[in-house]
Amino acid sequence: MTPADERHRRAATDEPCLLPGCGEVAVRHLSLAEARKAFTNLPETGRRAPLCREHYREWKKATKEARQLERATW
Repeated sequence: MTPADERHRRAATDEPCLLPGCGEVAVRHLSLAEARKAFTNLPETGRRAPLCREHYREWKKATKEARQLERATW
């Protein structure tokens, strides 16, 4: 792994979850539009929504049926 890759990975892992009141470390990044499908109280900052493990799981559960229907049209 190059030093640039290590810096990028380290910076990404230190980022907090975007949801208000959650201080956990983000493990996944979604587009802000995708995250809004499950969480309506997201701030209007940036294009990506970093989510912690617990909130990512909530997003997966909330959008499961819609994602299955979208995949079925492929």
